[in-house]
Amino acid sequence: MKRNIDLLHEPILPALTRLALPIMATSLVQMAYNLTDMAWIGLVGADAVAAVGSASMYTWFSQGVSNLAKMGGQVKVAHALGRKDEQEAAEYAQGALQIGILFAVLFGIITVTCRKGLVGFFNMQDPEIIRQAEIYLAITCGLIIFSFLNAIFTGILTAAGDSKTPFLSNVIGLVMNIIFDPVLIFGWGPFPRLGVAGAAIATVGAQAVVTLVFLFAIRTDRIIFDKVHLLKRVSGRRLEQIVRIGFPSAVQTMIYSGISMILTRVVTRFGDTAVAVQRVGGQIESLSWMTADGFAAAINSFVGQNFGAGQYDRVKKGYWSAVKIMFVWGMFCTALLIFGAEPIFRLFIHEDAVVGDGIAYLQIIGISQMFMCEELLTVGALSGLGKTMQASIISVLLTSARIPMAYALAATPLGLSGVWWALSISSVAKGIVYVLYFMRLMPAMERERARRMAG
Repeated sequence: MKRNIDLLHEPILPALTRLALPIMATSLVQMAYNLTDMAWIGLVGADAVAAVGSASMYTWFSQGVSNLAKMGGQVKVAHALGRKDEQEAAEYAQGALQIGILFAVLFGIITVTCRKGLVGFFNMQDPEIIRQAEIYLAITCGLIIFSFLNAIFTGILTAAGDSKTPFLSNVIGLVMNIIFDPVLIFGWGPFPRLGVAGAAIATVGAQAVVTLVFLFAIRTDRIIFDKVHLLKRVSGRRLEQIVRIGFPSAVQTMIYSGISMILTRVVTRFGDTAVAVQRVGGQIESLSWMTADGFAAAINSFVGQNFGAGQYDRVKKGYWSAVKIMFVWGMFCTALLIFGAEPIFRLFIHEDAVVGDGIAYLQIIGISQMFMCEELLTVGALSGLGKTMQASIISVLLTSARIPMAYALAATPLGLSGVWWALSISSVAKGIVYVLYFMRLMPAMERERARRMAG
C-alpha cells in the first residue's frame, strides 16, 4: 500500500485530509500519553501531580531545542522533494538527525546536573513535592534523546507525505505506556511501587519503543532514509540552512515554555496544588492544541512542497481549506471545555478543594480554542513558506504580554482565575493577528504566480 501522498498533484482537500488525519490521530495518541500519566498520577494525589507538572515544564522546553532540528529538517526536506531532488532531501534529513542527537545529549547532561536549581525556580514549599519533581526531571530529561529522535523522524516522514508511519509508531508507544504506567507507579506483581519515578520510567520506556519502531519502519524507505548515513559529514551549508529555518521556531517554543514557567511562579502564590490545576488543565486543553498542531504539520508539508514547486495557487487554496476545518474543530473544543468542565476535570483530580479552580481554568481557556487552532495552523503554513522568523516574532511579542497581564489580573479579585484570563485573551489576539498576516502575504504569491505564467 502506498504510504506517501502526492502533495503536488492530488486534489487539494483529499490530499490534505489524507495527510492530516494520521497526523492529528498521532497528536491525539501523544495527548493520550500525557492524559494516561495524569490519570494514574492523579490517583496518587494532587501533590504528585504538582511534582510532575512542574518538572514537565522542562520536557516542554526541550521541544523547543528539538524543534531546531525537526522544523529545519522538515521544511528543507519538503522543499527538496518539491524540486524532485531526493539526494538533497536525504542530506537535510541526515543533518537534522545529527543536530538532534547532539542537542539531546547536551540537554540531558545539563538538566540532570542542574536539576535542583531548575526545580527550585518554581518556589514550591513542600520538600516532598520538590524531591519528586527532581526525580521526574532527571529521568525524563536525562533520557530525552528518544523524544528528540521521534520528533525528527515524524517531521521528515511527514515532509515526504508519509503520516501513517508516525501514527502507527505512536500507537504502539501508547499501548506500552498504558501497560507500563500502573505497573511501575503502583508496583503490580514483582515490580516495586515507584510513584512519580514510575511514571517517568514508563514515559521514557514508551518513547524508546517508538524510536525502535521508527528504526524498523524506515529500513524499507527508498525516498530518503536509504541514502542517510549518520556517520557521514554533512556540508556546512546544509547545516546552516537547517539551523536558519529551525532556529526561530526553536526560540519561539523555548520562550513560550519559559513564559509558562514564569506564569507557574505566579500560580504557586496560590499554593503548590495550584500547579496541579495548571498541569491537568493544560493536558485536557491539549485535546485542542495538539490536534491543531498535528494539522499544522500537515499544512507545513503541503505548503512546503507546493511552494518549492512554485505552485502558489495550491498553497493559497490549501491554507483556506485548512482554516475552515480548524474553525469547526476549535468551536467543538470550546463547547466541550465550557460545558463539560467539571466531569472532565474530575477524571484526573478528585480533591474538591482543587476541582473548583480546575473548572474555572477549563471554562476560561475554552473561550479561546478556535483562535488558538487558527494560530497553530497559520504558524505551520508560514513555516512551510520558510517564514519561521516572522512567525516567531509575532508569537514572542503576544505571548510575552501574558506575564504583565497575569500579574495584573491575579492582583484583582479574580485571583488565580486572572492568570487563566491572561492565557485566554492572548490566544484570541494571536489567532487574529496570524490569520491577518498570512492574508497580507497572499497578494505577493499571486503576483509571483502571474509572473511565472507570463514568463
